[in-house]
Amino acid sequence: MPLSAELTAAPAIPNPVRPVFAPSRDDTVVVNIGPSHPATHGTVQIIAELDGEKVIRTDVHCGYLHRGFEKECEDHTWHTLIPYVDRLNYCSALINNFAYCDAVEQLMGITITPRTRYLRTLLAEYSRVADHLTCVAAQLMELGAMTAFLYLVTVRDQMYEHLAALTGARVTYSFGRIGGLAADVPAGWFDRLEEILRSYEEYVAKVHGLIDRNRIFIDRMRHVGTISTAEALHWGFTGPILRSTGAPRDLRKDTPYLAYGELDFDVPVGLNGDNYDRYYVRMREMDESVYMMRQLVALMPEGPILVDDRRCVFPDKLLVYSEIESLINHFKLVMEGPVVPAGDIYVAHEGANGELGFYLVSTGDGVPHKVHVRAPSFVHMGGIHRMLDGGQLADVVTTFGSVNMIGGECDR
Repeated sequence: MPLSAELTAAPAIPNPVRPVFAPSRDDTVVVNIGPSHPATHGTVQIIAELDGEKVIRTDVHCGYLHRGFEKECEDHTWHTLIPYVDRLNYCSALINNFAYCDAVEQLMGITITPRTRYLRTLLAEYSRVADHLTCVAAQLMELGAMTAFLYLVTVRDQMYEHLAALTGARVTYSFGRIGGLAADVPAGWFDRLEEILRSYEEYVAKVHGLIDRNRIFIDRMRHVGTISTAEALHWGFTGPILRSTGAPRDLRKDTPYLAYGELDFDVPVGLNGDNYDRYYVRMREMDESVYMMRQLVALMPEGPILVDDRRCVFPDKLLVYSEIESLINHFKLVMEGPVVPAGDIYVAHEGANGELGFYLVSTGDGVPHKVHVRAPSFVHMGGIHRMLDGGQLADVVTTFGSVNMIGGECDR
């Protein structure tokens, strides 16, 4: 049979190219918001079907940041992958540090020192405040409230400079260590902390005065982006989004870790699960974090910040330079990494946006076999369309801002 006849006789192959999101009606239009758009807070694409200004339905795609975090971890020692976890939620990197280190420490059977336990708790709450300030400030900016935005960013920058004085870095700190912390707090650091907390209270009071009963703010936020408790649980939502629906779910209370079991604090919740409630919950959580930080400073014990365990802690430099055993120990930790016993573990901390969990698999080597992160932003992207559908096009930006999606957490 001639080739032309064979081609004619061959069954037709269906066209594999199909529109990802076709209009459901003749009078609607499909538009792209992102992935390169300042209002999407990162590399996120929102495909929206619009009837005029009304959003009929949306399809959210967050697969544009291809860093390969989880796979990259398999080529680094348990120590040297710590900078990678900073870049998940880079607005509160210290929480990532401590959750990961906690998981490794539990695999190794290590109990950190009391001072480290309190310092990690304090720094985690400090990071939570900085994260919430970023989220609320960005959301207010998108509504045109530039004065309130500048107030909150002023406080956040004071916190960034203060954390840089402790860690030597800005935003991505890499301050956690398996078995402790990179360094103790310098002299006068706690005094400066109290000054910043007083500054926080001053500026946040101004924001409350400007915003809370502002008619424009209330109309743009109340009953917008609403989600029920049942739907939030169905989609795996945690953190401020779930608590805004009225569910008091918080790992710091429900499964206490670090020093949270010794602290007095409340878990703020909302009523309607809307944008206003998410604003309210974050503002209240910052107040609770400040209250906890002051408790922690008062309770802070003296003592070392690193455990005495040669399996994971680098020996003092003076010993490395003066005795062969410490030199060999240092060399093996650098070249081979800490030897983590074979096994697997899942450890979750309450991140600024929800449950931040690390699932680690070790085969007994100095590098992990598998690292998986349960990142809240990635989970939230799966159900955010339920908060966008049925609203107005102008509300897409503010609702998305209330979720506080961090692109680094969506990396797969």
